[in-house]
Amino acid sequence: MKKTTLIIKEIPKDEAVFFIRKYHYSKIMPKLCKYFLGVFSKEKLLGVVELGWGTQPLQTIRKLFPDHNLKTKDYLEIGKMCFLPEMNQNNYFGSRTLSTLIKWLRDYTDCLFLYTLADGIEGKCGYVYQASNFFYCGYFKTSVYRDSWTHEKIHPRSARILLEENARFENVSKKHWLTQEFCEYKGIEKINGRMFRFLYPLTKEAQKLLEAYPYQRQNYPKDKDLRFEKRVGYRKYEKIPHPTFDRQTFFYNTQNVHS
Repeated sequence: MKKTTLIIKEIPKDEAVFFIRKYHYSKIMPKLCKYFLGVFSKEKLLGVVELGWGTQPLQTIRKLFPDHNLKTKDYLEIGKMCFLPEMNQNNYFGSRTLSTLIKWLRDYTDCLFLYTLADGIEGKCGYVYQASNFFYCGYFKTSVYRDSWTHEKIHPRSARILLEENARFENVSKKHWLTQEFCEYKGIEKINGRMFRFLYPLTKEAQKLLEAYPYQRQNYPKDKDLRFEKRVGYRKYEKIPHPTFDRQTFFYNTQNVHS
């Protein structure tokens, strides 16, 4: 494919959300969105990047830099990034998009860092971020729920109603995690995996901050570093192959898909 000149600019939220829900593997939109950016070649929209923060914005940056008083304003997180299917066949398009995005952030924001996660539960190790020379900041374990019959991946934000039902099921006031007994009753699985952290410094100040921490541009995670396990009893898990999810089922996720 002929190399194209890329331009990134803000686009209307509705246009970005439509594109994301058409082409991204996950239809769930983040709650804390700040920028919706279109990736263009001439006038053709080739991709969309949503920037904002995750569910714990301040805690995220404080965990990365515990010895510095950084704020949420000091970074932005890639919540969604997706392209037209034909662009996914171009091994360099993702890296070129990130390069253009970094330039846009330097021109139009005062952020110190661009932060992102590679979703290991989805089998993603963040190869596009590795190719773009991001710093690798380690991994953390994460959990999702899956309907054992439909294989719908139940987003944590969608589990609120289930948690309320779980509390009534056990005759308690509140639950923070779905219990094994309730999940067996509902036909729901709890699956653990890994999330891989990546960080890119946008300024000389950010680069200097990184020198005080062990983050590095080497020893990147690979497929062998993926881990998957399913709960089979109270605090008991067994290793499983890469889980699959049905993207077209929205019984539990309806509110977050259409909100």
